[in-house]
Amino acid sequence: MQRVGLYPGTFDPLHNGHLDILARAVKLVDKLVIGVAINRGKGPLFTLDERVEMVMQETAHLSSIAEIEVRPFETLLMNFAREVGAGVIIRGLRAFSDFEYEFQMTAMNQQLDRNIETVFLMADPRHQAVASKLVKEIAGLGGDISAFVSPGIAVQLLGKVRPA
Repeated sequence: MQRVGLYPGTFDPLHNGHLDILARAVKLVDKLVIGVAINRGKGPLFTLDERVEMVMQETAHLSSIAEIEVRPFETLLMNFAREVGAGVIIRGLRAFSDFEYEFQMTAMNQQLDRNIETVFLMADPRHQAVASKLVKEIAGLGGDISAFVSPGIAVQLLGKVRPA
């Protein structure tokens, strides 16, 4: 039986903290579905297609460890997890505030489907402060984002936020 995991997120943009969690998550499953949330409420900087493409490019090297599938979704997470056959949802934790939110979400998700577990992976200390929102803000103000995103994503991000 294949162990399928789901790592959901908006990934606007995908940063080194996400990549760290992904690199560790593939060790736990045979197949990892990376669900790129449409989430119109967040008003993403990158289009859905751009975010899916970024995730595909940046995670291609992980396919030697586990099968990788990148899929957009705009539905209830637990419905999407069932749709892709996930037995586990992977979530990253950076700080105590993340834990409080994720604790509540996990409790609700268990009420929706007790057969799908949630696994929390602690962020590497080097990435605990990294958040997509902050990376976009630093880039928009002309700061150095090279410690937070890959070179390819930095180019794309700077192309979006640099004033003309």
